[in-house]
Amino acid sequence: MNDDILTHDNSATSTRPGDDLLSEIEQILGQSRAIEPFKMAVRSYHNGSGGEHIRVNGYAPSIKVKRLLTHILASEPHLVIERITLHGRSGCSDFVGTVKLHTATETRTFEFVWDCRWRAEQLGWTDCFGFPDQIRAAREYDWQCFERWEAVHVDGRTASRVLE
Repeated sequence: MNDDILTHDNSATSTRPGDDLLSEIEQILGQSRAIEPFKMAVRSYHNGSGGEHIRVNGYAPSIKVKRLLTHILASEPHLVIERITLHGRSGCSDFVGTVKLHTATETRTFEFVWDCRWRAEQLGWTDCFGFPDQIRAAREYDWQCFERWEAVHVDGRTASRVLE
């Protein structure tokens, strides 16, 4: 029998799966100028609950929305985000759509493509069958598999307080 299994330390200093991602999102939130209620909604979403400042039109898997939220905060830390509205389509290896970032003074629309297959191809990673190892790319790069993040529209009018 493997001695490592018998001597595994379950003390408070050991980490649980997902703790690294929670620490990472806290660091990203700390660098963001988003308002506190939006940050609280992001934390809530990362912990498995919804958030009133995060509107998902249609269906999107929560893991892909979490990746998008992390990317938004890391890519646009200067924006004082109050809420977002997401329209997306999720495939096996991708998540494609548009997201509106609402601030007090403007709404910025971004088109995005998150694609773990693309990331695997970029890295030259293949699985045992010779296909791009999208599972490894998604696991190791998580929210950093965005092939495209492009601002396509800025509406400078004061953003409405009502979700679209």
